[in-house]
Amino acid sequence: MEIKHVKIQVYGRVQGVFFRDTTRRVAKKLNLTGYAKNMLDGTVLIEAEGSLEKLNELIKFAKVGPKWGKVDKIDIKYSDRIENYSNFKITFY
Repeated sequence: MEIKHVKIQVYGRVQGVFFRDTTRRVAKKLNLTGYAKNMLDGTVLIEAEGSLEKLNELIKFAKVGPKWGKVDKIDIKYSDRIENYSNFKITFY
């Protein structure tokens, strides 16, 4: 399996709505590694690694988010740069 890296910037009402925690749970179910982080500009940044198929499932979730949030748009950047994260975690700023 070829490992890919994706960076997802999520805009909208995405902080204070369990977006990072829900992202972590989805990523763990998909066996992805990386992190979800609140940014100072009010967005959430997700960086994840895994198979392209599983990353695309995570992107599908990121387009909708948890029921308490409201996603206005997302930016997606794929990369071949691999960080070899050991798990998926929540980080702060």
